[in-house]
Amino acid sequence: MSQLTPKQAGFYMPAEWVPHARTWMMWPSRPEVWDRMEETCLNYAAVAHAIRRFEPLTMLVRSEDVKTARNFLGSDIDLLEHPIDDSWARDAGPCFLVNDQGDRAGVSFEFNAWGEKYQPYGGDNAVSAAICSAADVREFTSRLVAEGGGVSVDGEGTILSTISCFPNANRNPDWSLDAIEAELKEMLGGDKVIWLPGNHLETETDGHIDGTAVFLAPGVVLVEGEGPADGEWYDINKANIAALDGQTDAKGRALEIVRVPDASDHGSDHEKFCSSYVNSYICNGAVVMPKYDLREDDLVREVYEEHFPEREIVQVNIPSIAIGGGGIHCITQQEPAA
Repeated sequence: MSQLTPKQAGFYMPAEWVPHARTWMMWPSRPEVWDRMEETCLNYAAVAHAIRRFEPLTMLVRSEDVKTARNFLGSDIDLLEHPIDDSWARDAGPCFLVNDQGDRAGVSFEFNAWGEKYQPYGGDNAVSAAICSAADVREFTSRLVAEGGGVSVDGEGTILSTISCFPNANRNPDWSLDAIEAELKEMLGGDKVIWLPGNHLETETDGHIDGTAVFLAPGVVLVEGEGPADGEWYDINKANIAALDGQTDAKGRALEIVRVPDASDHGSDHEKFCSSYVNSYICNGAVVMPKYDLREDDLVREVYEEHFPEREIVQVNIPSIAIGGGGIHCITQQEPAA
C-alpha cells in the first residue's frame, strides 16, 4: 500500500503567524558566498538573538564551526551539529505541517542548491530529515525539487508560488506545471495555488515568492510595489501585481493587496544584494524585518505595525546577509507549536 500524502493524512502547512515551538537556522558555511565572513556571522547572530527574545531557536552548525558559532551566539541559542553546506534554513529545512488533532509533521522536498548553482549540496539535502528527527515529528518526502522560500501559505488552503522557480528546468524538467501544482497541494495540504510570474532577473533563487509576495493574513498579501517606471524590475513587479489583482483565495475571498517599496537605494554594488522588505519573518510576538538605513525602513515598519498591532516590529541591519542573495525570511524556518 502506498503511503498517504500529507493532505490525505489530514495535514496542512499552517500560516507563519500561528504560535511557534521554535525557529531553525543554519550557521554561515559556504565561504565563497560571503565577502566578509565575520560580519556575516555577526548579522546571523543579530537575527538569531532578535528572534530568541520571543521563542526558542536552534542553529544547525558544522562540527568544525561549533566553537566559533558558540562564541558569536552565546549560551541562549541551541546548537545542532550537522554537516551543512550552506546557510539558508528556509530552503533546506522542512515545511512543517499540523493537523486538527494537534499532531505535527514535516515535508522534505528534494534540494539541489537552487538548480545546482553550488556544489556540494548533499549535506543541505539531508537537513530537512535531520530537523524532523530533532523535532520528533513525522517526515513526509516528495520527489519534487523545491524550497521553502518558493511558497507562501495562508493556512487555509491557499498557496502562492512563482512560475520562474519550481517549473524551471534546473529543478524539475520532467514535471508539468499541473503536476507541480498537484504535488504542492498534496504535500502542503492546499486547495489552490496562485502562480505569479516571479522574477527571471533574480538568478540566485530564480525568483522565490518570499522576496516578492507573502501572506500577512487570510485574504491579505504583501507585495513589492512597481517602483519607479525606469526601474530594472518595474515590469516584473507590475506583472506580479497583475497576477494577484482580482484573485480569490481558496475560501473565495478577494485578495487585498498591500504594496511596499523595496530598498533599491541600498548603495551596495553586489549583484545579488537582497533589497526586499517582503522578506521578513513573523515569530511569536514579533515581526523581524530588515533595516537598510533608508527612509523606506520606517515606511515599511509602519505597514507591519498596521497589520500586526499586537506584535513588536524588530528591525535588524543585515548588509552582510543581503549580499548572499537572501534576507531574514530566507535564513529562518518556523516550527509550529503542537
